[in-house]
Parts: sequence; structure tokens; C-alpha cells
Amino acid sequence: MRLILNHYAFPAFQEGEQGILRFSNCCQYRLGETNDEGWYRGQCRYRQAAPEWGEFYELTGPDPLRDQPEDWITLGPDTDGMRHFLFYMKDETFECLASDWSFAPMIDNALYRVMGTQGG
Repeated sequence: MRLILNHYAFPAFQEGEQGILRFSNCCQYRLGETNDEGWYRGQCRYRQAAPEWGEFYELTGPDPLRDQPEDWITLGPDTDGMRHFLFYMKDETFECLASDWSFAPMIDNALYRVMGTQGG
């Protein structure tokens, strides 16, 4: 997932700087409708578990709310060891089940450097 980084909240980044948030072995993901306004109106099913809007979270432990939405996109089997990640963005919520995650500024992303020089 390519993101424009919030240079106001994180002064280490410059205005317009982008980063790549990558999820390993993602088996399911979804984009939810809860945006920043919905978050503050309490329309988020994880409002108590994820106390700040605009943050990236991992949910741990029993999760009776996980399968509540019916719009999950399945990429593979949900095996043991999958972790549940949430990212609340300005216009929507991204969540996925994956084995791990990593982040790199665009300049540090080798695939982007190679593909970017080839117009891809």
C-alpha cells in the first residue's frame, strides 16, 4: 500500500513524501467506510481497541467483531499465525489478515526504484 506520509504528525517526513506499507502473506483484506468523521462519531467497531484515529494498529487476542463485515476480499486460506491489522485513514479504513508487515519510505523501496525508472 502506497501512502502519503503525514509530515505534520511526523516531522521526520517532508511534505509530499510517500511510503510503502507491505503486508506479508496477506490472506484477507477490506476497505471499510469508516472515515475520520465516522471515527469521531463512534461508527467504528474497534473504537475501544484502537483509541486514536489515523493510526496503524494490530489487534490481538479474541476478536468477536472480526468477521462482522461481509465485504472481506479473500486471497488465500486464513491459517494459524495470521495477524489482524487496522489502519484508519482520512477517507476509509483498511484492515487485513497477514503474517507480518513492513514499512519503507519510497526512496528506500528497491522495487519502486527499479520500476520507477522504467515508467512502471
